[in-house]
Amino acid sequence: MRKAALFAAPALLVACATAPAQTPIHGVTPGHTCDATKTGAFIGKPGTQAVGAAIKDVTSAAVLRWAPPGYMLTMDFRADRVTIWLDANRKITKISCG
Repeated sequence: MRKAALFAAPALLVACATAPAQTPIHGVTPGHTCDATKTGAFIGKPGTQAVGAAIKDVTSAAVLRWAPPGYMLTMDFRADRVTIWLDANRKITKISCG
């Protein structure tokens, strides 16, 4: 009986384990694909945290990236990322996905 319990215990523990959380793979967050087609109204607005959150919601992006002048950015493509380009006065000049 003890041997049977020893062999059954790992199987029972596996059955109780929770599923692992989905992690982004190669720049993709499940359920998030950026779409910047409805962001024209944000051009010229100040680059604030609230405006950034609104842009993130409108675009369905999982990742928000600010691009002030002179700031170096990686060139990797991420379908779940929105980039907000700013001028010297922190006004939004361009919004793009990737």
